[in-house]
Amino acid sequence: MVKEKISFVIPCYCSEKTLPSVVNEIDDTMNQGELQEKYRYEIILVNDASPDQTLSVIESLVKQKENVTGVHFSRNFGQHAALMAGFRYIAADSDLVVCLDDDGQTPAAEVGKLLQKLEEGYDAVYASYAHKRQSFFRNFGSAVNEKMTRIMLGKPKELQVSSYFAVKRFLVNEMVRYEAAYPYVIGLLLRSTKNIANVPVNHRAREVGSSGYTMKKLLSLWFNGFTNFSIKPLRIATVMGAVLALVGFLYGTFTIIKVLFHLYPGQIPTGWASTISILVFIGGMLMLMIGMVGEYIGRIYMTMNAQPQYVVKEVIRKDTKAEAAEDVPNGGH
Repeated sequence: MVKEKISFVIPCYCSEKTLPSVVNEIDDTMNQGELQEKYRYEIILVNDASPDQTLSVIESLVKQKENVTGVHFSRNFGQHAALMAGFRYIAADSDLVVCLDDDGQTPAAEVGKLLQKLEEGYDAVYASYAHKRQSFFRNFGSAVNEKMTRIMLGKPKELQVSSYFAVKRFLVNEMVRYEAAYPYVIGLLLRSTKNIANVPVNHRAREVGSSGYTMKKLLSLWFNGFTNFSIKPLRIATVMGAVLALVGFLYGTFTIIKVLFHLYPGQIPTGWASTISILVFIGGMLMLMIGMVGEYIGRIYMTMNAQPQYVVKEVIRKDTKAEAAEDVPNGGH
């Protein structure tokens, strides 16, 4: 029987203490029982310019193991850029791709559940968590991200997305065709298929360190989803502009009627406070809409200037010297 090949793609950032155990857990899981009989595998570790010793750990793992490849970024480009880089370095004969975190919270030991669900005919399978063991800040960010993907990207309400998922190769081939800056993997996946399922897995508590996501990074990620894969924000701005124009027209008409028919009991009230409030509100809305349009235009400009998704500084493989940046793809550019 010909074994299918799985490529594990792991974005790495500040994970010098957790990455070895994650890789070892993958090895232990894939080298026993039914998974060993059915699958071959490789591991792609993408170092997102981590400031700690993550790169040294990756180099050590590559030396120790036959099936590990390291990819090192020139600077920090973010988790989704790291995923895209990993997708471009999977083996040509890979059939399935599994993505998980470097901190040990996404249990590699339960990858069999995702693979079994794929065998039922789904194109992609996301791990779902009954209880997420993370901070209030990250839970809040996940909730906002869920709402955003559902409203802006058409994600089914019952589908829970996470950083632990498995996809078939044809989807990866489709996603890597996206060459613009600021990739958003969930958006790329949802625009390629709706044949997606969930499987429940245990979400572990973080044993070492803290999340690399800050409010700034979360906002940037949400903007990527808003502006790169949906024009709904522009449509919302159009509707809001039309509603405000209608309200202004009706209010003006109402005022004229009251003046013509002498419906004011005394002098016509000046209404400076209400007038200024309305002007400030409308001005704020206009600035918001102009800013949204500017965001779209700015991203078009950066795409036209070939801003890369990421820049690879070197690729680390066993028994070979590191490949220079010019020898490897940099986000399709």
